[in-house]
Amino acid sequence: MLPRLHSQSDVDPIVLTFLKELEAAGFTGDIESQFSSRLAVATDNSVYQQLPQAVVHPRTTQDVVLIGKLSNNSQCERITFSPRGGGTGTNGQSLTKGIVVDLSRHMNKVLEINEDEGWVRVQTGVVKDQLNDAVRPYGYFFSPDLSTSNRATLGGMINTDASGQGSLRYGKTSDHVLSLQAVFADGSCIESDLSRGMPEEGEYAFNAFHTTEKVCRDKRAQIDAKFPPLNRFLTGYDLKNALDVEQDQFDLTRVLCGAEGSLAFITEAKLNLTPIPKARTLVNVKYNSFESALRNAPFMVEAKALSVETVDSKVLNLAKQDIVWHTVSDLLTDVPGKDMQGINMVEFAGQDEQEVSAQVEALSQRLDAMIENNEAGIIGYQVCSDVASIGRIYNMRKKAVGLLGAAKGRAKPVAFAEDTCVPPENLADFIVEFRELLDAKSLNYGMFGHVDAGVLHVRPALDLCDPKQEALMHELSDEVVKLVAKYGGLMWGEHGKGFRSEYGPDFFGEELFTELRRVKSAFDPQNKMNPGKICTPLESNHELVKVTDTKRGYYDRQIDVEVRDSFKQAMECNGNGLCFNYDTSSPMCPSMKVTADRRHSPKGRAGMVREWLRQLTDQGVDILDLEKQSLQESASIKTMIDRVRNSLNKRHEYDFSHEVYEAMNGCLACKACASQCPIKVDVPSFRSRFLNIYYSRYQRPAKDYLVANIESMLPVLAKAPKLVNGALKQQWVQDLTAKSVGYVDSPLLSIPTLSKRLVGLKAFDLQALAALSKEDKANHVVIVQDPFTSYYDAQVVEDFATLVSKLGKTPVLLPFKPNGKAQHVKGFLKKFADNAKNTAAFLQQVADINIPLVGVDPALVLCYRDEYQEVLQEKRGDFQVLTVHEWLEPKLAEFEQQAPNGDEPWYLFAHCTEKTKMPNAEKEWGAIFAHFGARLDTIPVGCCGMAGTFGHEVDKLQMSKDIYGLSWKPRLQDLPKERCLVTGYSCRSQVKRFEQEKVQHPLQALLQIV
Repeated sequence: MLPRLHSQSDVDPIVLTFLKELEAAGFTGDIESQFSSRLAVATDNSVYQQLPQAVVHPRTTQDVVLIGKLSNNSQCERITFSPRGGGTGTNGQSLTKGIVVDLSRHMNKVLEINEDEGWVRVQTGVVKDQLNDAVRPYGYFFSPDLSTSNRATLGGMINTDASGQGSLRYGKTSDHVLSLQAVFADGSCIESDLSRGMPEEGEYAFNAFHTTEKVCRDKRAQIDAKFPPLNRFLTGYDLKNALDVEQDQFDLTRVLCGAEGSLAFITEAKLNLTPIPKARTLVNVKYNSFESALRNAPFMVEAKALSVETVDSKVLNLAKQDIVWHTVSDLLTDVPGKDMQGINMVEFAGQDEQEVSAQVEALSQRLDAMIENNEAGIIGYQVCSDVASIGRIYNMRKKAVGLLGAAKGRAKPVAFAEDTCVPPENLADFIVEFRELLDAKSLNYGMFGHVDAGVLHVRPALDLCDPKQEALMHELSDEVVKLVAKYGGLMWGEHGKGFRSEYGPDFFGEELFTELRRVKSAFDPQNKMNPGKICTPLESNHELVKVTDTKRGYYDRQIDVEVRDSFKQAMECNGNGLCFNYDTSSPMCPSMKVTADRRHSPKGRAGMVREWLRQLTDQGVDILDLEKQSLQESASIKTMIDRVRNSLNKRHEYDFSHEVYEAMNGCLACKACASQCPIKVDVPSFRSRFLNIYYSRYQRPAKDYLVANIESMLPVLAKAPKLVNGALKQQWVQDLTAKSVGYVDSPLLSIPTLSKRLVGLKAFDLQALAALSKEDKANHVVIVQDPFTSYYDAQVVEDFATLVSKLGKTPVLLPFKPNGKAQHVKGFLKKFADNAKNTAAFLQQVADINIPLVGVDPALVLCYRDEYQEVLQEKRGDFQVLTVHEWLEPKLAEFEQQAPNGDEPWYLFAHCTEKTKMPNAEKEWGAIFAHFGARLDTIPVGCCGMAGTFGHEVDKLQMSKDIYGLSWKPRLQDLPKERCLVTGYSCRSQVKRFEQEKVQHPLQALLQIV
């Protein structure tokens, strides 16, 4: 039986008192001190881990002011803070042992757009892509472009002075900040352009302004000598650009940009915007070696390119194994007879289309000549001027970080020296030495970056669970610092300092670093703001954070190796945060999108399971043996009594497993993370394992047993559908079901039942079918039933049988066999394994006669490929059940092609599991409709919020509604419902529930047009 995990990481009593005072004083945001919430922000996209004391989510600038004022007394002296946005930093910038102040949950509004003057004012929790969506209708965009743009907040970009692609023309974030609203550790507030006046004397804001201006003026010579003249100029107290010598003006904004939250909270920002280019063209140049790509980059810059991005063959090969490659394979084709080892993505853009076209033509002519003469290692190139296609290529490039993290084996690419910056003319020589350094240690690594600015991302693969490998990381870090100094560059060209702050004193020298500390003292004399990052105040004995500080690997290595390998879908999460994607039409992750709670994300859930495994290991529990017992043994009377008693004790006995359960309980098991996450963090997989073990100690709710046995009950209930439906329509039955079982909006059984609808269908006879000739078998289709469509939406199955007949084939209905997906979702793994074994054996028997097996619901069909393979492995067999489109699309040549009918298009709403596990599904449905003369437009939507039985559970109802409202409801409102086609039963059920309209499966529309 699972033991109780009762040890807790206590919160400092001073912090608890502060949090109570904060709430009493009128703080309007959220205050969280439970272990799970703290754990969710104990990591970011770096290798480090620090558990904070609490997490607060302010709603307004006044909330932030209140935080500062209440903490500014002697009793709160040891309370510290760290601002946090998207949590995508690669160097632990926002990690803290103090209080995390997360501005992303509530302070994420676009406040004002000035179209005439081309600026915008935002709260700093706004996501970068969210901002661009808001200003795009006005013809503008916020130009600093980074790979995490769909989840990185403006506050994070400002605090790290982020840049990215196109920085030669567009610059860094600080080049676009007009003013900032900053709140200091004492609660004083300032507009960096002083538009609201100078703060009062004695306030931190007043001291910060005057002290920093004096340092910038008095130490100008030293600053000019030390700060390197690079495009990616020095981040972290940018004293050089804070003083405009020509205009004799001091700008505090420049000091706050890149300060990593170590000086003040940034709550609002006024930003200038860039006009969207009217013409864009991307030239993808292919090379026979990565070094050739690097050495050829300056030539591309000289061609007046907007940007030159590069990726090596390792990144390309990883992309080819990922779902993202389906979107770019025709845009980055291989060169026949040549080995493509690197590419430069060269973009031209501007307001003058003729000028851009001439630049591209000039480069193309040069490239043709270079290829003909075998120059510069160039083996080919492709030109792309379609904006959507350019976006797809850049999405592949943006995903490169995550793709590297998905490398097989225990050694994973590690971010610690991945944003080095040297003058572009030194880049190739620098990389040669960098490679020699890594090759001498026999390390694998991938490379990509912004070669136009001399910035390259290099992530050596290390297993940080191995103390020796961790020590090697520290050694390499020190060596790379020396190497960038040799080539006149920076260790931190793009991603900030964070835990690399220890290198600051050596880089700046004693005199100038003392001045940086003086600036820190003026802003934050008590060292409350993100202590240890960049600087410590003068006259303090506080230390800087170090590369050698505690990492995730320290905790992970406490888990048995076999357990780590078994739960690698959780263990391998590297915190890249793609699951925080702002886009509501992105399938991953619906629960995170509506809650804005990091616990309810694949990253959060993976972190919970990692800690759960660690605590179990710490108690001496053999987790894999415990799981094995739960799958083999039947519960005794004593065990069941113990479960009931343990469940009753939940109210007064702490168990960390409950916090893990809370995070898992909000998962819709949509499986989007299993393919959309670059690391393939498959939450439904380890969620089902967790639930299976969790319920070895605690009693399951009644609703779970209803779900687990629904496939056994449905054939019985279908014998009296009118009686069952009549009862379900009674209000008292609905109320009783909601209160006693926890289910609402139970669907009604189909009348007539499927068996009565298909009375005239050819009966299933395995022997008779096996005896058919090869030609006759090719003209038969075996329809595989699933519980939900067969019993709740039988019209779809009937229409499929009719469609098959209309296409000249003979449909045969397979006897109903339980699929078991609902059991897997709820963690009934023993029952699921037994069901899967029996059903797989039967399906294999049918598949052996070589007649296509086709199911109409994609989620249930995919269960045979995914969950069945997971639980049965080699015992699954090799049978294949196809979805309707998978069966139809390859056979189109057999059916007469029809001319376009010119009618209004149909609109496809694909099931989220279908389009993530089968990335070509929507395209193939479109090809099928086009063949029969109809047009099918794909509507971009995320999850519908139903997800099997999830949306019927009382405690999930509001979340289900909220998820439906993200993308499905607004898209459906703009379209004629009778033309909307929905592949998933759950999705059709959700639409019927909230729109009171029944939508069709695509096969039903085909039946009308064939």
